[in-house]
Amino acid sequence: MTHQLFLGDAAGLAAVTPGATVVLDGDEGRHAAAVVRVRVGERYFVADGLGRRVLAEAEQVDKTSVRGRVLDVVDEPEPAPRFVLVQALAKGDRDEQAIEAATELGVDEVVPWAAERSIVVWRGDRAAKSLAKWASVVTRASKQSRRARMPLTSSPVDLPSLVGRVGTSALTLVLHEDAVEPLAGVEVPESGDVLVVVGPEGGISDRELAALEAAGARAVRLGPTILRSSSAGPAALAVLNARSRWR
Repeated sequence: MTHQLFLGDAAGLAAVTPGATVVLDGDEGRHAAAVVRVRVGERYFVADGLGRRVLAEAEQVDKTSVRGRVLDVVDEPEPAPRFVLVQALAKGDRDEQAIEAATELGVDEVVPWAAERSIVVWRGDRAAKSLAKWASVVTRASKQSRRARMPLTSSPVDLPSLVGRVGTSALTLVLHEDAVEPLAGVEVPESGDVLVVVGPEGGISDRELAALEAAGARAVRLGPTILRSSSAGPAALAVLNARSRWR
């Protein structure tokens, strides 16, 4: 069974070496001690969310913290290319389902997109709360999938902002049911940002598609069926991983 992973303080983990002591406290310490019930002698991971993962063995556990001895330290390199999921806001929790699965599949950044046909609208206090909820979903999924490097949760974008990102990306792929080019045949660049753009339930409008393609995006299809907004992005990431990181 894979060891549990907890998030630790980046500054505290920066200087640790095998044989040193690492302490989990605060919310993560309480979760490890009272919910997961880490026991003395049990091994677990502590990650900083920036690529450093520490293997530790618990030496002291109380109700609010876990103190462990560091057995190993691994620093994961920054990924190249970076996979960025631009996920249109969707009703229910479908956009959250998408970013959860995408995190498990190794996405490096998730970007909320206020598309023209998005039923959900983030404004005012709701925008801040919704973005915080996305960040929480990404955090939980990162821990569940034992990721040392947590995806970035970016601020929402509108069409002009998204067009700007397309212009600076190494490759932008727009998932579209009418596209002719299959995603499975796309060559993945070795570096830079690879954007995967997913529309809302009503799809991407003609105006949006034209603007994105004019900026350099390519419309691609996944297959003969139409996927939900919650599953299209993760499916595309699986294809891209199979052509690059999983080989």
